[in-house]
Amino acid sequence: MKRIASAIVLVALSAGTAFAGAVTVRYHNGDSQKHTFEAVCSGSRSKLVTDGNTTGSYTIQGSGPCKVKHAGGEVELKGGEQLEIKNGKITVK
Repeated sequence: MKRIASAIVLVALSAGTAFAGAVTVRYHNGDSQKHTFEAVCSGSRSKLVTDGNTTGSYTIQGSGPCKVKHAGGEVELKGGEQLEIKNGKITVK
C-alpha cells in the first residue's frame, strides 16, 4: 500500500513540475494576417504564432517573466495576461 501511495505522490509532483516552467496567455489577433513573435523566457527563445482573426491561448515554455518582441516594441509577460494584437502590435489588457 505504501508503494502505491508513493507512486501517486511521485506522479502528482512530476505533473506539477511539468507545467511550472511555462507562461500561458490568452490572445485575440484582430489582424487578418498571421503573426509570429519572438519570445525569450529564462534565456530560451521560442516563437509565439497566431493566425489571423483568431482568439485562443498560447503557452510559452520557460519560466517567466518572458519578453516578447512585436511591431510596437516589447512586452513582458508573467502568465495569465489577455493580449490584443492589432497592426502587429501587442497590447496587454
